[in-house]
Amino acid sequence: MDSALLVHRIHFAFTVTFHYLFPQLTMGLAPLIVVLKTLGLRRNDETYNQAARFWAKIFGINFLMGVVTGIPMEFQFGTNWSHFSRFAGGVIGQTLAMEGVFSFFLESTFLGLFLYGEKRLGPRAHWWSAVAVFLGSWLSGFFIIVTDAWMQHPVGYARAADGSLQLSSFWALLLNPWAWWQYAHNMGGAVITGAIVMGSVGAFYLLWGKFEAHGRIFLKVGVIAGLIFSVLQLFPTGDGQGRLIAENQPVTLAAMEALFVSQTGAPLVILGQPNVEERKIDNPLEVPNALSFLTYRAWKADVRGLDAFPQDLWPQNVALLYYCYHIMVGLGTIFIAITVVAAFLLWRGKLFSARWMLWILLLALPFPYIANTAGWMTAELGRQPWLVYGLMRTADGFSKMVSAGNAMFTLLGFLGMYTVLGILFLFLVQREIELGPVSELSLHH
Repeated sequence: MDSALLVHRIHFAFTVTFHYLFPQLTMGLAPLIVVLKTLGLRRNDETYNQAARFWAKIFGINFLMGVVTGIPMEFQFGTNWSHFSRFAGGVIGQTLAMEGVFSFFLESTFLGLFLYGEKRLGPRAHWWSAVAVFLGSWLSGFFIIVTDAWMQHPVGYARAADGSLQLSSFWALLLNPWAWWQYAHNMGGAVITGAIVMGSVGAFYLLWGKFEAHGRIFLKVGVIAGLIFSVLQLFPTGDGQGRLIAENQPVTLAAMEALFVSQTGAPLVILGQPNVEERKIDNPLEVPNALSFLTYRAWKADVRGLDAFPQDLWPQNVALLYYCYHIMVGLGTIFIAITVVAAFLLWRGKLFSARWMLWILLLALPFPYIANTAGWMTAELGRQPWLVYGLMRTADGFSKMVSAGNAMFTLLGFLGMYTVLGILFLFLVQREIELGPVSELSLHH
């Protein structure tokens, strides 16, 4: 691989991975804040309103960090991926512009009203501002997903005389079936992040012995939302996304499962290490025929392996793709197990006193971030060697005039700046958690 191409890929991978640490929590918290506001209105309980205000502050910190780390990526399309921008800008420019003009301004405007306008708005108008923030954040996610889904499964385009792609059908772009399955799966992952973070903070408060009324609310909402969306991640959203991959990117499916040889009744690998050189799985733990059934709903269905495709069409790092996919699925399964047990204890009225479960929920906090990152890596590594699937290879899309040294210089700069931003983010969030949803003085009155 060209050294400049490698640095450009690492550069964008780093900036987008760091950036997505923040939007996944804002998109995940947005509906949960609406739930807290709704419960506060219906029960006329100020504790729920305090809980909503607390999480709105965490939302605001994440939103700010998301904006600061998101803007550079827009410039990277021109500085690092100019050939791609020239080739596909006539299509993806539409959705990227709509994300900024419509959803971003909707989200940011009403976030300001939610954070600072409660006394002027009144209870019901304040609830509507929470709904608007939710709609803005999820609409923003939709336009970004539509952009990525088009790169995975291009539709609604036509070739111009200069060879570039131009949008021929706006509605085909928005109604791309790949976009809707990917959007459902992605937003489910975001809500799992929000739910587990909320439950984790609630568990921390109960273990700490402070803000216990709010901690119980955080646990209830977090555990119930986490259970619902963890199950939805498995079926139907994960299943639907997987079947789309099998239909439209069969070589990607083969690489995700490290299925080197086409098989009738293909097994599902639970554990094992892909040996790409010898084209086999070492130390496999398999469920016989399960991959065939999950993919084609037939136990003895034929599943094409990597041997059915020219090697230049294989994803370029089969082992990394395999591990990312299995980390995502493995953590998703663990989330189901944790939330099922926690929901059972909640139903029995024992969750708040089960310290062992509170510790599990507390320590679970980083794992949805890992799962979401692994999921996005699966999607992007699986699309390789294509930048726009079937139309433009990644090797043809980067800025040929920007040398590896220049790209490395800016990458090192971003590493330094984002380290400082990361430390600042952790300090601000830690400070809000320590201060709690309500002042210590108010608790004693």
